[in-house]
Amino acid sequence: MGYELQKGSMWKRISAFLFDAILLGVIAVLIAWGLSALLGYDGYSRTVNESYEKYGQAYGVDLRMTLSEYEALTQEEARRVDEAFAAMNADGKALHAHQMMLQLSVLIISLGFFFAYLIWEFFMPLRLRDGQTLGKKIFGLGLMRQEGIRVHGPTLFIRAILGKYTIETMIPVLIILMIYWGTIGVVGPVVLGLILIVQIAVIVLTPTNALIHDLLAGTVVVDEASQRIFETPEELAAFKAEQAALAARKEPY
Repeated sequence: MGYELQKGSMWKRISAFLFDAILLGVIAVLIAWGLSALLGYDGYSRTVNESYEKYGQAYGVDLRMTLSEYEALTQEEARRVDEAFAAMNADGKALHAHQMMLQLSVLIISLGFFFAYLIWEFFMPLRLRDGQTLGKKIFGLGLMRQEGIRVHGPTLFIRAILGKYTIETMIPVLIILMIYWGTIGVVGPVVLGLILIVQIAVIVLTPTNALIHDLLAGTVVVDEASQRIFETPEELAAFKAEQAALAARKEPY
């Protein structure tokens, strides 16, 4: 095996990504389910649903309507909906349950994905070596730093938590939630569009067709069977010196 970069094929990378994404999603859902039970999310949700029923019936409206459905209401219907929500917000128990449900939703989703990425994209690659997740291992891919050195804890943490979890997952997820809740304006779609544009630009413009997380961590996905990965910078320097000496001996006098 030589030192030349043996970049992993795009099809293998896509296949490994899909495999890992499915299992990571399962882990995140299981963790979120456990946190939901631990933090009492269902109790708050039940109180909110009961409040929707109570004040919806009292004012003859459906409080679970979407924004587009609300905008299609007549002036009289919209007035009754507004009065129903005002009465619900004046109910201290209902208001507290609604606020807790929103806060716990963000917390549970954030922690669910955080621990899933920590398990699947940080601890597993440390265990399997060569920066492999289970998907990469199945499809014969490895991970190394761009200069050809094996990845270790700090690099994997930057790649998994700062890149994959924070920028590529949680920022879009939180923006989508805020759009759904109607708490963010045009800024949300603009930020989502910018992240998508940057992601595409990084894939197209980098020689290794990297993603944002690889660009931040300085890593590259390679074909594990054919790529030589060095343990330390010193081992890489020694190899280069050896190759240079061999090349010098082969040059004619």
